[in-house]
Amino acid sequence: MTERVDIAVIGGGPAGAATAIRAARAGASVIVVEKGSHGRDKICGDGLTPRAVAALNELAIPLDGAHHIDGLRMIAGRQVRELPWPETGRFPSHGAVWPRRRLDAALIDAAVEAGADVRFETAGDPIVDDDGRVSGVRTAQGDIEAGLVVAATGAPGAVARTLGAERDPNEPFGLAIRAYVESPRHDDRHLEACLTIRDEHGTWIPGYGWMFPCGDGTVNIGVGALSTMKGFKQLNLNRLLDSYRSLVADSWEIGPNLERPRAWRLPMSAVKRHGPGWVAIGDAAGLVNPMNGEGIDYGLESGMLAADLFLDDPATAPERYDRQIGERFDGFLRTGRRFAFVIGHPWLMRTGLRFAVGTQRIADITLQVMGNLVDSSTPGAAGRTMRVADRTLAAADPILRKTRARA
Repeated sequence: MTERVDIAVIGGGPAGAATAIRAARAGASVIVVEKGSHGRDKICGDGLTPRAVAALNELAIPLDGAHHIDGLRMIAGRQVRELPWPETGRFPSHGAVWPRRRLDAALIDAAVEAGADVRFETAGDPIVDDDGRVSGVRTAQGDIEAGLVVAATGAPGAVARTLGAERDPNEPFGLAIRAYVESPRHDDRHLEACLTIRDEHGTWIPGYGWMFPCGDGTVNIGVGALSTMKGFKQLNLNRLLDSYRSLVADSWEIGPNLERPRAWRLPMSAVKRHGPGWVAIGDAAGLVNPMNGEGIDYGLESGMLAADLFLDDPATAPERYDRQIGERFDGFLRTGRRFAFVIGHPWLMRTGLRFAVGTQRIADITLQVMGNLVDSSTPGAAGRTMRVADRTLAAADPILRKTRARA
């Protein structure tokens, strides 16, 4: 049996749910296939930037179940900066921590309420015709024809291989691991990010450790690392997490892990993010900030954009989506990937990160970068700094890439 809808979404995480909510509220017919069950967990740091909060507000998703966050505490060696989220005209001056079990459930429930047909425990694969056009989604229960197929599948896998939307092998990616612990500081109103971390051998790691208070008696503790470091393939994430835990155990008074630590991959590029009849959104499109591993806000925004463009003109939606995503994010993300090669060199990393929090002015810019508050339309010092950095790093990029594996 073959069904017909306007939009078929593969993946029911924040990006896929955003597409479904936006399109269904406008009257489009939408089917979402999600291989997990309702309320399934997604391994994540659980932090929501002010940009993500703005997107959730645009989708009219109440944040009643989230823990309010006022700013970011950045640590680089002995230097500590506690910075409030900035007041801007685009984003609110607060973020949140919302464990993904609850965030994803709230979003997908909103999609159902809007009229989307959400099918849990259902895997989907793109149907590609002889001309290379994606015409729908194949499931074990039958085929679904669609005017647009939206790949919201997170890190690249079988769907990405079918579409040719895999990660660019020449670009960096990240790995991260997280656990939950009890702490009397569970209701702290700041995210904490330690930008200078080492493994059990004392090796400097390009990445950071985090403490994200959930407000429910627990804290999300985790570490992330970039693939640009020497010895990345031998990096033991569990031991890296243990090493970071030893740094924060006393100040946060943390207890034992409440569950087994879980790791995940952070894609930071995609060879393609659109084609005839389809678009990739969120992590599946490589929309992850290389400087913090965050992508929920980009996922929500790209999901809404895909729906809006399809509703406006289905025939041109994929091409316009790719162009507008590029105009909005490509410059910033390209700069982030180039920066990843900089901090892959330990001595450059130590110097650069001390500089990043060394003065209030620079720390304020670092805050906007870490908060995903910078893109092609960002005014002021942060926007100018990123544009200058893009040009500067473009010149150094070939050398940094060639030398990244050397001592």
